[in-house]
Amino acid sequence: MGENSNLETEAIRQLAKDFFEQIWNQGDESAIDRFISVNTVGNDPQFGTGRESFRAKWREWQSAFPDINFRIDDVIVEGNQVVTKWHLTGTQTGELEGMPPSNKKVSVDGVSIDQIENGQVVSGFDAWDSLNFRKQLGLPI
Repeated sequence: MGENSNLETEAIRQLAKDFFEQIWNQGDESAIDRFISVNTVGNDPQFGTGRESFRAKWREWQSAFPDINFRIDDVIVEGNQVVTKWHLTGTQTGELEGMPPSNKKVSVDGVSIDQIENGQVVSGFDAWDSLNFRKQLGLPI
């Protein structure tokens, strides 16, 4: 990986923060078009491949957790890779995976590793405590 200037590194760090703030915390659907490439790929099969697949899953999560919040705990940039350590909270007041609203609160940690090209996420890898998330909601494991 090539070396970034401090300006490039800070721009990528800010992009990662803005991604979570605008897409998730503010619920700004138009931010998906700004931050996610059309053919982006990730490791979570539930989110599928591509921007529109992400958008469909995002809508489900926004409906299920209108108060969803990602607190950013750390951001590390190396070349065009950015690692974001986050803490997710929310209350399930909408349907999720066919489960009716439970009004249960979730609180889990995770890490996203994203590759950035031309100011957009082109691939991502998310590692998070999905087992604890499912247990907190009473979803099948």
